[in-house]
Order: sequence, then C-alpha cells, then structure tokens
Amino acid sequence: MSTQKHVLKHAGDVEGSEGLRIDEEKAEQVIDALNADLAATYVLYHQLRKHHWNVEGAEFRDLHLFLGDAAAHAEEFADELAERVQALGGVPHASPATLQEESPVEPEDEDVYDIRTSLQNDLEMYGDIIETLREHVDLAQNLGDHASAEIVRENLVQVEEDAHHVEHYLEDDTLVVNE
Repeated sequence: MSTQKHVLKHAGDVEGSEGLRIDEEKAEQVIDALNADLAATYVLYHQLRKHHWNVEGAEFRDLHLFLGDAAAHAEEFADELAERVQALGGVPHASPATLQEESPVEPEDEDVYDIRTSLQNDLEMYGDIIETLREHVDLAQNLGDHASAEIVRENLVQVEEDAHHVEHYLEDDTLVVNE
C-alpha cells in the first residue's frame, strides 16, 4: 500500500477546463448542480437496490428485474455525472457520507416494507429528482453549458421512464387475488 499523501485536487476546488472553454464561475455553478444530481442519483440507486434485494410476493420476478434495471440506469447516470464534473474541472462527490449529506433527497430507513410502500417511496424520490433535473437542465443551458444540459436532459428521459414504470406497478389493476 502506498504511503504517499499528495493531494492532487481538494474536494470543492474548481480549476476550470481550458479545453471546454467554460468560465470558471459558470463551471462552479454547473458542478454544484451536477454534484447534487450525482448525490441524489446514488441515494436513489441504493434504495432501488434495497428494494431489488427484498422484494417478495407473486410479482417478485418482474419487480426484481425492473428494480435491478432501474438501479443499473441510476448507476450509469451517476457515472456520466461524475465524469462531467471532472471534465468541468471539479471533483465529483464520492464518499458515502458526502453523497448522503449533499443529496437533495432522503432515503427511506433500513427497515423492509411491503413492496407497495417501497415503490411509493421510490416514486416520491423519482419525482423530487425529476424536478431537480429539470431545473439543472435550464441552469446549464442558461449558463451556456449545452453539453451538461444535454447529458442531464438525455438521462431525464430515462429517469422519467423508470418513474412511469413505478406508477404502473402501483396501479390497482392486478391478476393477483387477495382472499
């Protein structure tokens, strides 16, 4: 194990990116927004994984697969966000403590709930994230960072699609009979 302790860049520092030609002040605003999205996306990811691991019942298989796919979508989006933050000259949030602290959404607690409650919690979190993503698309666009706006916009489509699937799972119509 290396004993070197040379910090290349401190968390919170923004050095700007000469190649991207985005003003450092504007880059800071976009980085803050993207880091908030990154934190929220990881909170969502872990909650979806929790539900993926704990789902039971007659619709187990479909929900298990969907929740796994939705978590994978969140993980892919988090990676894109982190890489964009780095490209803009910032430091992406990475530690679990920072991710939870900086997230604009709150995860549910450690308890395991019935799947309907779990999905309702997921839908609430998706809604909050969707609202924030829309604001951040506008922010990046207004600051002239069209690439960041596009990255968030493209992923917003997937986030909305996954939220819409959760809505479908929460509908009352089902083939399962409770007696």
